[in-house]
Amino acid sequence: MTARAVIPARPRYSRRVRILIALVSNFAALWVAARLVEGIRYDDLWTLALAAVVFGLVNHLVRPVLILLALPAVLLSLGLVLLLINALMLLLTDWVVPDFEVADFFWAAVLGAVIVWLVNMALHLVLPGERSRERFGR
Repeated sequence: MTARAVIPARPRYSRRVRILIALVSNFAALWVAARLVEGIRYDDLWTLALAAVVFGLVNHLVRPVLILLALPAVLLSLGLVLLLINALMLLLTDWVVPDFEVADFFWAAVLGAVIVWLVNMALHLVLPGERSRERFGR
């Protein structure tokens, strides 16, 4: 008989807390992307906060529709097209938020999408939430 480590149950948070966690995560990811990618710029922190809200809404409302429309390409490319869809979400955020700028599609948007994905993945492992550990098998 071997001893198994007991992982305590994660608390369930209200919808408001989960939305707040997602907004903080998007804010941090966009901030890191703007620091690392020369083509992503914002004027002040309020602009970045607005961009985080818009980016969250765009990812929640528009991204699923684009994924559904591009499903054959997503399957054929083994998910590589999802990176382009994420870059398009950054460009759409640029279009909606006046002082948030993504300079060009390939270098700024695609590299920014990769950085946003990596930062969000890392933050969802650290920040509280019931989906993060289940998603990554912990």
